[in-house]
Parts: sequence; structure tokens; C-alpha cells
Amino acid sequence: MTHKRLLDCSASELLPMDKDALIYAVRASEGRVVVSETIGMTSPLLHNITNAELAASQGADIILINMFDSENPVIHGMPANIAPEQTLHELCRLTGRIIGVNLEAVDPDFNASHLDELQMVPGRAATAENACRLVQMGAKILVLTGNPNNGVSNRALAKAAKMIREAVGNSALIITGKMHGAGIVQESGSDILTEQDIAEFVQQGVDVVLVPAPGTLPGMSQQKVASLIECIHSHGALAMTAIGTSQEGADVNTIRQIALMSKMAGADLHHIGDTGYIGMALPENIMAYSIAIRGIRHTYTRMARSINR
Repeated sequence: MTHKRLLDCSASELLPMDKDALIYAVRASEGRVVVSETIGMTSPLLHNITNAELAASQGADIILINMFDSENPVIHGMPANIAPEQTLHELCRLTGRIIGVNLEAVDPDFNASHLDELQMVPGRAATAENACRLVQMGAKILVLTGNPNNGVSNRALAKAAKMIREAVGNSALIITGKMHGAGIVQESGSDILTEQDIAEFVQQGVDVVLVPAPGTLPGMSQQKVASLIECIHSHGALAMTAIGTSQEGADVNTIRQIALMSKMAGADLHHIGDTGYIGMALPENIMAYSIAIRGIRHTYTRMARSINR
């Protein structure tokens, strides 16, 4: 397989990538990779077009699916009569993008107290069985993280990462970390992640460590995030900054500021969240983020390049 920068790859080059090729492609892109998170279980913004397709049209390189039940897969806006086990393969085909899926590592000592669409179901848990099922369905990236109030701790994330790495081997890229406290109050704000947590994640086989983007949590300054990313890189892993606090629905100027702070902090991948409205970031913010970190030329190239190439 020819090694290329991810931002230069067409669909026919992206979709066959294995883990090592994907890591090379991200590293070679030098902080110019956009990861857009979407929710498949909500009604899409454009009714009969998936949020994933809309995000891809605005310049996203990688699509991350949140709240995806691997036991009962649903992505609204997909063509009718797609077999459940083909859901992610079909989404890859429709978008021409690499697809990742979130899994949640709930701490056994946490008692969830909320009853809404964010509440955990077994098919979203960070287990070896779910991870293997998602890889078979077409996921190339597994993101171990947590939704609000679900009780996802760094201890549980490290344990899940070890188990999932052993189960999937090198068939998927594993990203681990939290965008917000995820129900664990003592692991929130500037205390969300320590250097010890980072070392533990990488030791358990994590390829990319997720950290909140500067300005998205109290105390997460550019300097704080930069120090965490320096630690991540020192352990040989990649770093992904994340907007997981609904600021994906902020004004364009705020998005540009977060994007540039994240790049200055050393981000290899830039995540933008799924709740501008519910289901995905504001489309114009995905484009604005992309333009801020790589300019018009690479943004329009990603937007315009046919998925049939």
C-alpha cells in the first residue's frame, strides 16, 4: 500500500487502509485531519440524507458515529433494506470516508441516574464482543470515551483499551480519552486527564489519546493542552483534541479560535462534536474548522473529490 498524507487520499485509497497506513497518513498530514462526530439514531438535519454524508460534504476526513448500538444498528437517512451487519460498510460507501464508532467504558462503581437517549445500552459498551462486531461491520476506528452522566472513568477506559486491543489486534485504530467528565466529577475540568492516565492508556495499546480542545472545559488552556499533548507524543502516540461541550454549535469565530489553539497545542487530529443541533455540528462550523487548520485549497479538495475516485 502506498503511503500518502490522509488529506491527499481519495476514497479508493482511504477505505482499504490498515491501522499502520492510517497512522502514517495522519502523521504525514501534520495536524490537518478533521474528525466529525455524528449521531445516527437522531433524525438527520436533511431528512433523508445521513448526518455523516452532510459532515463529509463540509470537509470532514473521518466520520465518528456516537450512540451507535452494535446489537441494534440504526443510522437514520440510510437507504432502505440495508442489512444491519452492512450498516457501516454502506456508510463507508456512501461517504467515501473512514468510519469510527464510540464505545463507552462505564466504571462499575458508578450508578447512572438519568433516563434519556444518552443512557447506556449493552451494544454501546466498551467490550471485546462489541468491538469485534463493529470491526466486522466496517469500523476502522474505535473511540473509547463517554457520553454525559454515564460514569466513564479513566480507570475503566484503560481496562477496556487493554481488553479491546487484545480482541481486535491491529484491525482497528484505538482512540481513548474523555471530552468532558462523563459523570465522574473528580475527573472533570483541568483534572480530566493526568500524565499517569496517558502513560497507562498507551501501555494498554492505545494509538491516539483524546484530550479536550483548549477552551472547551474550565482550565483547559492552550498551555495545559499543549503539556498533555507533549506527554502523549513522548509516549509515541498521536493526540486528538475534541470539542465535546456543544461548542460545535457556537459562532464561526469561536470555532476558528478553538481550531488554531488546538493546532498550536500540537493536535494530530481535530474532532468536532455532534451537538450543534442534536446529531452533528453546525455544517458551516465543520467547514470553518477545516479552513482554519488547512486553508481553502485542502478544504475544497476534500469537499469536491468524488467518492468514486
